[in-house]
Order: sequence, then structure tokens, then C-alpha cells
Amino acid sequence: MSFELPKLNYSYDALEPYIDARTMEIHHTKHHQAYINNLNAAVEGTELEGNSIESILSNLDMNNKAVRNNGGGFYNHNLYWAVMSPNGGGKPTGDLGEAINIAFGSFENFKDLFSKAAATQFGSGWAWLCVDKDGKLTVCSTPNQDNTLMPGVGCGGFPILGIDVWEHAYYLNYQNRRPDYINAFFNVINWEVVSERYIKRK
Repeated sequence: MSFELPKLNYSYDALEPYIDARTMEIHHTKHHQAYINNLNAAVEGTELEGNSIESILSNLDMNNKAVRNNGGGFYNHNLYWAVMSPNGGGKPTGDLGEAINIAFGSFENFKDLFSKAAATQFGSGWAWLCVDKDGKLTVCSTPNQDNTLMPGVGCGGFPILGIDVWEHAYYLNYQNRRPDYINAFFNVINWEVVSERYIKRK
């Protein structure tokens, strides 16, 4: 079964003024769709065909650039859309809120660390909040479309929150002001979804 473009749970303009409608539409229908098309072409007729994207990425031959780049692009964007909401923002509560306080000292410290990871990722890439194999929360970043499911990327774990810092994610509205986009992202984070992912994999 081929991988498909996910439907969003909100309209393209629902995240304004933090993320503009035109960027959302282009990002979803052009960039994400291109990764999906290329991923399907890369796995067709191989032993990877029919496997879940999580299985493919967790057991990936990192020299397989077509699957690495496009599989990462497919998975990463699926997560990105899911962890945003027009009713987002605020702070996480419950188990996740407590775990963030334990791991980072406070939500404010986490926000600073996550924002720094996103802002200092050289060139294109992602910043992540992950649950490691011991159930602890960690923050890290990866280049291009790499993610923390892949072997040997230098920061492993199950990603529960990710921010896209490729320029196509923010340039129409923020130009070269990546820190402004990162700060705006915190106003649309769907902490309910992030918490569900944390509880599932802690």
C-alpha cells in the first residue's frame, strides 16, 4: 500500500497569524506531497514495500539516500501537522508537564533549550523533543530530513514534538527571522497530542 498525504485537522488559514495560509498550503500540498511521491517510488518493488514508515526508518540503511530523505520527509511532516492546532499554545499539564519539569527544571528552561536547538541547527533540519529508551525526555536537532528514529543520527528516541526549520516552513512570512518563527510555533503547539505521544511511549 502506498504512503499517502494526510488530511489536516484544520484549514490552511487556521494557524494565522503565527503560520500563514499560503505557507501552509504550499508546504502541505507541494513539499510534503513531493516527499511522498519520491518515497513511494523509492520503495516500490523492494523489500521495504508494505512496511510501516516507523519500521523502515528504524532499520534504515543510512546510505539509501532516497529512502532516508523522502522517508524522513514523510514521517517528519506527518508529526509536524499533528502537533499543531489553532487552539494550541500554553503549557503542557499532567504527566508530560511533570516530566518536562523533571528533565529540564521548568517549562521555560525547556522552551529555551528547544528554541536554541531549532535556531542553531545549521541550514535545513528539525528540532525534537523525544522520549529516550529509558523513558526520559531529551531535546536535540537533526539535519535535513533525518529524525530520531533513524540509526546513528546522534540523538535517538521516540519523537513526540518536532519543528521544521527548513526555510520553506517559514520564509514567506518570516524571511530570515527563524527565531521569530520558532517563538510563534509555541502558540500553536497541540500539547494534548504531544502528551498522548508521551504517554504512549514513555
